[in-house]
Amino acid sequence: MQALTAPPKAAAPTRERQKAKLQNSITGWLFSSPALILLILFLVIPIGITFGLSFTNARLISPTPPTFVGFRNFVRAFSADPTFVKSLRNTLLFAAVVVPLQSGIALALAILINQKVKGVTAFRTMIFMPVVTSMVVVSILWSFFFQENGLFNSALSTLTGGIWPMIPWMMNPNTAMPAIIVLSIWQAVGLHMMIWLSGLQLIDPSLYEAAKLDGASAWQQFRYVTWPGLRNTMIFILVTITIAALGLFVQIDVITQGGPQDATSTIVYHAVRKGYREQDMGYGSTLSLIFFILVLAITAVQRFATRDKD
Repeated sequence: MQALTAPPKAAAPTRERQKAKLQNSITGWLFSSPALILLILFLVIPIGITFGLSFTNARLISPTPPTFVGFRNFVRAFSADPTFVKSLRNTLLFAAVVVPLQSGIALALAILINQKVKGVTAFRTMIFMPVVTSMVVVSILWSFFFQENGLFNSALSTLTGGIWPMIPWMMNPNTAMPAIIVLSIWQAVGLHMMIWLSGLQLIDPSLYEAAKLDGASAWQQFRYVTWPGLRNTMIFILVTITIAALGLFVQIDVITQGGPQDATSTIVYHAVRKGYREQDMGYGSTLSLIFFILVLAITAVQRFATRDKD
């Protein structure tokens, strides 16, 4: 009889463990529910609505109910909307220039301020100050700098003895986007400098000591010690800068409004212009969905290219 009653006694701890596991799971879901609710409200639902509207001719204010138009909006974007094609090209060009330049400059600054020298804290603060300044404020200030009689032209004219021509930077299709690139890099480089710096400070100093004992030069120390130690930081910075660059909007909206001659129009700005200012929500949603797919594809390619080969 004792042998027959043994299994229920042995099963009791198992039931208690399962009950404790269930309670922990419920507690975890309860603690994460506020974040999950916010994600659903502000991410999942908007993406679903955008996906649905992109296949309709919905307008923001219209007495006519929206109707299903299939892939007509997508065909329109690539074949009947030259501004979208320019916006796509401008967005990719901006990202292709900003991502390597901004990450490279930020890494160089991080290595520079990682040295234990007097005054480095003040230098870090000066570099980081633009990051905490509103992009709207930065854009307004730099729009004055880029005027024909602004700070940049005046300084260059003085340095060249009056030879430098007074260029209206934001009114010229050839100089407007380069000016936006310079502005954007200046504003955000401090943030990524600090991220690089945090990665540098996680590298074991004994590795540098061992490299010096082996006679490694400064470049060899960077190549075989610093850069491998920054791999995870590099992946994070690469992805974040790319997403931010592809989402270029504030500078364009404040300074150029997509001009001159659509030279600075981007996908996000064009989508907002079509969806809200021209009230073509169906087509604006299509442009937003194209942008979402573009960012997802580029990010996936980056993660694949930087994955662990082991």
